[in-house]
Amino acid sequence: MIHRLKAFAPIALASISLLAIPAAYAEDVKLPPTMVVTAYDTGTAGFNIAVGIGKMMKDKYGTDVRVLPAGNDVARLAPLRAKRAAMSAMGSGSYFAQEGVFEFGTKEWGPQALQLVLSTVDCNAATLGVARDTGVTEIKQLKGKRVGFVVGSPALNQNALAILAFGDLKQSDVKIVEFSSYGAMWKGMINNDVDAAFATTITGPAKELETSPRGIIWPPLPPGDKAGWERVRKVGSFFFPHVATCGAGISKDKPIELGNYPYPIFVSYGSLAADDVYAITKAMITGYDAYKDSAPGASGLAADRQTKNWVVPVHPGAARALKEAGQWTDEQEAHNKGLLKRQQVLAAAWADYGKSNPPSDDKAFLEGWMKARAAALTKASMPNGFEQ
Repeated sequence: MIHRLKAFAPIALASISLLAIPAAYAEDVKLPPTMVVTAYDTGTAGFNIAVGIGKMMKDKYGTDVRVLPAGNDVARLAPLRAKRAAMSAMGSGSYFAQEGVFEFGTKEWGPQALQLVLSTVDCNAATLGVARDTGVTEIKQLKGKRVGFVVGSPALNQNALAILAFGDLKQSDVKIVEFSSYGAMWKGMINNDVDAAFATTITGPAKELETSPRGIIWPPLPPGDKAGWERVRKVGSFFFPHVATCGAGISKDKPIELGNYPYPIFVSYGSLAADDVYAITKAMITGYDAYKDSAPGASGLAADRQTKNWVVPVHPGAARALKEAGQWTDEQEAHNKGLLKRQQVLAAAWADYGKSNPPSDDKAFLEGWMKARAAALTKASMPNGFEQ
């Protein structure tokens, strides 16, 4: 294993030590005195839910949880890799990080062994929000419009492209406007610097846009449009049709057929001890009633509402807690083992690529890695997911 894979080394957390946690638990979950969690910017769904969980942990277990806001996927994962945070409220970026693609296909990163703690699918959806004053009512009408991208956030950018694909649009069909962070992108929506941006429907900035002079609309993605959904899944395989009943301008009386995937997805590195992750997960399961109403989307973290057989594995410690809660099956265990094996294949491919004297040029390095990655997955009879 080369030095670039230091994230796979056993994590001996310093500022968030989870040491001396007993191997077995009843209802008496023992958490460390302090814990750090990263999330998107202040006011976003992931941040607000993380704060709600942190309050529960403080009230029930005496643990001070600090939630660090970060504007993109790389910034959210950096504290975890540096051993300054135990968990991150991620989105589909957790999948891109696992796969070592986009911003994670650089020399500084590579495939990351991220594993799920708990995730949420609730009444909201994750899609492109569009300023109502544009007159756009369908995704295909975004042709020629300004679409927001966030530097260092492959999740947001690729997700936006996946939704555009529903309308048979590619990146070249729209005008990309780059921003430094998720929050800055949505401020750009309000300031008329951009016409569309990706978000969950319950994010705070979407509500701000709804009440602004521009207004907001969520162009629908009807599940009956089979061709549209086939195009979506070619770009974002983790999306599925979902009827949203909450969010900016959305209610049970005014639902919209959109797309979704679990968000936030609370992840830790696979190298974090199973007992440590078990304690965190069990605290989130047993303390659910205390935070389920703390923020929109939090109720989707219930143990019996977990997305099964997704594209990123569940951490063995979290699987143990879910099994105790009666929410883990033999089928899911088999699927999870396959995903854990995939992470091993990707880690080995990255190590071998580093030993092959890869190009120093960033673009050439990424191109070479993607070929090496594809070859390793083909040899292991595993799908690529990112055909060139």
